[in-house]
Order: sequence, then C-alpha cells, then structure tokens
Amino acid sequence: MDSSDLDVLAKWKYWVVAVVLFASTLLAACNRQSTTPATASAFRVALLTPGPISDAGWNAAAYEGLELIKSKLGADTALVQTTSPADFEDSMRDFASRGFDLVFAHGFEFTDAALKVARDFPNTYFVVSSGSASSHNVASLTFKVDQAAYVEGVLAGGVSKSGVVGAIGGIELPSIKLTFEGFRRGFLSVQPKGRMLISYTGNFNDVGAAKEAAFAQISQGADVLVHNADAAGLGVFEAASEKHVFAFGTFTNQNGVAPDVVLASAVTSTPQAFLKIATEVKNHQFQPGMLEFGTEDGMVKVVINPKLESRIPKAAIDRARKAEQAFH
Repeated sequence: MDSSDLDVLAKWKYWVVAVVLFASTLLAACNRQSTTPATASAFRVALLTPGPISDAGWNAAAYEGLELIKSKLGADTALVQTTSPADFEDSMRDFASRGFDLVFAHGFEFTDAALKVARDFPNTYFVVSSGSASSHNVASLTFKVDQAAYVEGVLAGGVSKSGVVGAIGGIELPSIKLTFEGFRRGFLSVQPKGRMLISYTGNFNDVGAAKEAAFAQISQGADVLVHNADAAGLGVFEAASEKHVFAFGTFTNQNGVAPDVVLASAVTSTPQAFLKIATEVKNHQFQPGMLEFGTEDGMVKVVINPKLESRIPKAAIDRARKAEQAFH
C-alpha cells in the first residue's frame, strides 16, 4: 500500500474521532437530541443507537434511515446514543412519554427493555433491530446478513492463498455469530480444508483492540478478514492495510473506507426498511412481529469494490453471484 492510501485511511480515522468527540459534547450538553422541531400533531420517530453514528456501518445506516424518514414523511425525529443497559429503559420511556409514535432501538440488547416499556405505552410502536421477541406493539427487525456473509465467504475462498481466514466481532451476540457462520460456510464451500479464526473484542468502539485482534489472526496465517464490530471495524481495516491482506465490509458499503484492501461489502438496506416501517406506522397499517429482510427482497446484497475486482478470479466472482442468486 502506498503513502496516499495510508493518508486516506488516516484522514478517515481522524474524521471519525472528530465526529465522535463532537457528538459526545452535544450529548453531554443535551441528553436528548431532536433533529427537527417538535409540533403537537406531527408524526414523531426516535432512534436509539448503542454507538456513534459516525461508525460508517451499523449505527450510520440507522441514522441514515432516520434522516430518510424525516425527509420523506416530514416526521419530527430525535436521536440518542446510549451504551449503558441501565439507560435503555429510561431512554425508551422518555420518548414514549413525550408522545413519539415510533421508536427504533438499534440492537439486540434493547429487546428486554422494549418489551417492558411497551406494556406501559400501548400507543407507541417499538422496533428492535436484530431483536429476539415481539408483542402487540413491539417488532423485531432482522436482516439476513448471513446470506451476504456466505457470498463474501465464497469470494474469500477464491482469493485466500493460505487457506486461513479471520473474523473479528464486537460483542458475542447471536446475530454476529450467525453472520460469521454464514461466512465460514461460504469459505468452506470453496476450500473444504480451510480454517476460520474468530475473535471478539468485547465492545464495538475500541479500534485498537480490533486492530490487535486482526494482527493476531494475520500472524496465524489469515490472509482475508471480515468484521462485525461497528466503529471498531476501522481497526480491522488498518491491520489489513498494514499487513497487505484483504478484508470485507459489513452493513454499509465500506469499499471506500480502505479501497485497497476491502474486496466487497455486505450491504443491508436499513434506511429503506426503516422508511417502510415508518410509512406503515404513519398510515396505521403496521403489523408488529418478527420482521425479516434478505437478498430475496433486495434488502441485502454484496457490493464488490470496483477498484479490486480485477484482483478476484473470474471463477470466484461467478461462484459468488451464483451463490447470491440461490437465496432469491
């Protein structure tokens, strides 16, 4: 990798840190941030995220969805970042008590709090991303990212020379384990004798920890890495860049974050799903339940990095496309 590529990555990291610090200052000054002025009769939608919306991944996609709802439906919107489980219930209760029609809680960890608060606020809908339960006014929204991860695994099988790949996650959640299992199955479908290393850092924000975990896997022979670590995923890309191995992006198109190492990204249409749900809630058509979106309805796909497409054997791309079509 040349100095200009490292400069791109360094500038991106600097931007992330600056935005996170700025967001932290705003949150300290005002724990509840409204993105539009509230009016008594307006449709109102809130978002809770477990990490910064500057992560270029999981939380950024949710925020893009909130902004889409504001622009398309004219909704009053609000956002709060809450990482402590002790604050989950209070944050949801606060939005519901202020008359919000819909609250998106963007993470599996919000499930229990949503179910509890929803019983006291039957007129507010709660939607938990990667949630594990539902009720009359609670829905769980799941993207079949494991489908896209499988396709990425197929691509990894076509480019790995060592036969060893690595995966770095934040917290060991069922949804993340499922994603890594999809990647593993795709990889082994091409290299049956291959090996996959898996590490968890314990949080989604420690870039340094993710970088060290990636270095450790590379030292064990991994020449292709995948992450599901939100903001900490930057550390995986940094390690891949420094050690000249390939990597894959998750949830948003991260091909441009480290364009010389990210082969492809597993992209979910989180903004479109959020808009669909919000539209149904506003029109009194929403039916809570266990909601799933995947490649079959165009909500999950793999986007190959055009800058690196020539580095992937044509046979590997053909296998990947065939695997993706099989999910339709």
